[in-house]
Amino acid sequence: MNEHNDNLASDFSVGGNQKPNRKEPKQISFRVSESEYEKLRSSAETLNMSVPNFVKKKAHGSRLVAPKLDKETRQSMAKDLSKMGANVNQTAKWFNQNSESAKNLPEHKYDDLIKQFDDFKKGLDEIWQSLN
Repeated sequence: MNEHNDNLASDFSVGGNQKPNRKEPKQISFRVSESEYEKLRSSAETLNMSVPNFVKKKAHGSRLVAPKLDKETRQSMAKDLSKMGANVNQTAKWFNQNSESAKNLPEHKYDDLIKQFDDFKKGLDEIWQSLN
């Protein structure tokens, strides 16, 4: 026995003078060449938007600003930031769990921690430089 409801929203409006309930009831259609569509698709993809949303925003006169970095670079930076965050969290967790031991760290351990934080700051500086 089929338990799925096979009624579609469009089935209810057929012959019943009912209009589908849409947030934006008016539709505009137009045709573009392949090259025009590719330009629109490329621009929309750069902004992480669908082509219809991109065209709609442009029609409204919205000023769309392209991201400074391409998708792969943004993903790579997010991955790097995630790794750096994990390292900082591990260090903070150790200090929180071992506060008494942290006060009496041997000098070489202290130097290792300083080096880790310097590396962390250097990594953040590199990310900021690539953003600016």
